[in-house]
Amino acid sequence: MAIPFFKEIKIGAYLLSQKIRGRQRYPLVLMLEPLFRCNLACAGCGKIDYPDPILNKRLSVQECLDAVDECGAPMVAIPGGEPLIHREIDAIVRGIVARKKFVSLCTNALLLEKKLHLFEPSPYLFFSVHLDGLREHHDKSVSQKGVFDKAVAAIKAAKAKGFSVNVNMTIFDGHSAEDVAAFLDFAKQLGVGVSISPGYAYERAPDQAHFLNRRKTKELFRQIFALGSGKKWGFMHSTLFLDFLAGNREYHCTPWGMPTRNVFGWQKPCYLLGEGYVQTFKELMETTEWDAYGTGRYEKCANCMAHCGYEPTAVQATLSDPINALWTAWRGVRTEGPMAPEISLDRQRPAQFVFSRHVQEMLNDIHAAHSGGARQDPAGIGALRT
Repeated sequence: MAIPFFKEIKIGAYLLSQKIRGRQRYPLVLMLEPLFRCNLACAGCGKIDYPDPILNKRLSVQECLDAVDECGAPMVAIPGGEPLIHREIDAIVRGIVARKKFVSLCTNALLLEKKLHLFEPSPYLFFSVHLDGLREHHDKSVSQKGVFDKAVAAIKAAKAKGFSVNVNMTIFDGHSAEDVAAFLDFAKQLGVGVSISPGYAYERAPDQAHFLNRRKTKELFRQIFALGSGKKWGFMHSTLFLDFLAGNREYHCTPWGMPTRNVFGWQKPCYLLGEGYVQTFKELMETTEWDAYGTGRYEKCANCMAHCGYEPTAVQATLSDPINALWTAWRGVRTEGPMAPEISLDRQRPAQFVFSRHVQEMLNDIHAAHSGGARQDPAGIGALRT
């Protein structure tokens, strides 16, 4: 595991405090999206096809820090869009670090080397660079040549200045186990940890043909982990999450583990699904019908095995049964034998397609604000409640 010991201790203390208090639902990572605008157009992305008035919206520094305080999670991930496009991203990061929260700034790294001077190395700050494989595969994934080389150069530059850097890799159908293993070997040589997760089939992603179903995901990860036997790749995950990816555990997701705050508001129910929006974290936790979502319950969740839903479940399982977690870590991820039973989809409710309605309501709010007729709702999200 490539998770720093200092970070493990801090987050472990937070988890223990939640258990002592008897809390059943609490956040582990705040997914903070200060904007949706990006300087790439990846085929598997479901975040960049909004109309320009929405792509031009930004969360202010104060809105971001208020969300951090309101949520209380020990770690904040800042995805997007491309966060480095935000003109005040340095102030946002400084404010979070000052609160002694861990910050994972997710970036495609096209602007990283240029903007490194805006940040200071800190044990609380990590750059998480998006790389979906080696040069040919990654550049194809992001639909632009030369991105892989720029990203690798930026990683080396950041490390040379004392910053902590890891990479995040999204797996799609078409990745071979050998290609993924080669990339993990490369990441080890580069000296960076790897966050890895199967892609989620965003309903609005341009490419709908290359998302993995659950069976393919498990088979692929078994092949990958078999190829990595003895190599000690630096995964930024709990061992139980990796064991889950290999089909050895039947988990339900924990959508409240990584709540999302973006330009629409607090997103129901999770980072991957925008089924509704509310104005406060408290309202998100208390009004979301959590039991209506997840594999076996909702059609849109049928094939999801993404880390934002299942890593919190694995963390909970580690806390509940540390001996089992230690045994799995010592033994390693099992790559042969029967898989855990799959969750039945027989009773899942059909998908509801509400994306267009939320977009139109946001556009109406933006238009009203520009015409001077807006209600007092600075986040512009009041009409989006469900």
